[in-house]
Amino acid sequence: MTSTLSKKNIRVLYLDDEENNLRSFKAAFRREYDVYIANTSEAAFNIIKSVSPQVIFSDQRMPVTTGVEFFNAVRQVFPDPVRILITGYTDVNDIIDAINKGHIYRYITKPWSEHEVRVAIDNAFDLYETRRKLEQKVEELEKSNHELNRFIYSASHDLRAPLASSLGVIRVAKMEVKDKLSKEYFNKIETSVKKLDIFVQNIINYYKNSKKGDEHVEIVFADLLEDVLESLKSHLGSEDAQIDLEIEQQNKFMGDEFRIRVILSNLISNAVKFKKEDQDKARVAISIKSDLEKCFISVKDQGMGILEEHIHKVFHMFFKSSSDHSGSGIGLYIVKEALGKLKGNIEVKSKPGSGTEFDITIPNHL
Repeated sequence: MTSTLSKKNIRVLYLDDEENNLRSFKAAFRREYDVYIANTSEAAFNIIKSVSPQVIFSDQRMPVTTGVEFFNAVRQVFPDPVRILITGYTDVNDIIDAINKGHIYRYITKPWSEHEVRVAIDNAFDLYETRRKLEQKVEELEKSNHELNRFIYSASHDLRAPLASSLGVIRVAKMEVKDKLSKEYFNKIETSVKKLDIFVQNIINYYKNSKKGDEHVEIVFADLLEDVLESLKSHLGSEDAQIDLEIEQQNKFMGDEFRIRVILSNLISNAVKFKKEDQDKARVAISIKSDLEKCFISVKDQGMGILEEHIHKVFHMFFKSSSDHSGSGIGLYIVKEALGKLKGNIEVKSKPGSGTEFDITIPNHL
């Protein structure tokens, strides 16, 4: 509740065409609050402009402008003050109109009592302060979010350029160096740089997914998948995977190419990465079938699998089901976020030691 000490900081405006009502209101409350009175809507607007009252009272029955009309005009220009209507017992329709048009906080019926008005002012001021603090918090959050997004975007792009350069230098060095031990060192460095590059790319994809609007284009799944696999080769190595493809597309499919590409890239990358230790190559089966309503995507591997108690956590950010593999823990989170934007669904089937299958449904936006 509002303290007595702070009540003088509460600026209250009362609009009424009857001078007696104005004098009575000011006499009753001027010692507790900073009270302003006006007998016309023009005068009331001038007071609002000059002193910015937090609470505004208006009588409903006035000859030129009704209280509802006045509040409706006020909220268009000054939305912050809390509005309270003073009306007669019989003005039921006016009260409903005021709530709908003037967005009043509450109404007080005539004849009003000092106690009722005092409680209304205190509660209205508390509401005003709560709204103001909430708006400040929202502004601070929006500012922080904007700054964070700028940092993520800038840092991610600034990191990718030196990483690409490092990978190029490492590959040249591997061709030039003859010493076996040196080659092993370069291989380890290359592996680490690739992991960092994938993580940075995931951050960029997460940023783009959160900011990018819907953009539906015609998708030829055979071409898209070929492009995805070619892009993954530089990070995974073509020799590390045996990939079986099954694509059935006999109709036009309209979808968000960027997000579907991100989904496929992360699922295939995971399927290759988490092969069993005794496997010479990762074995991945990818099936894509589309019709006029949806496309169905299945990515199935024969790798390590996921423990049953971990399946519901795999889409959490930074969750890792195995400490033996140094994935970023963000790939499947991005998959889930991208599917949310696409209004798609995903299901996971897995058994430790027998592999994992991800089944996805994405609507066709024809």
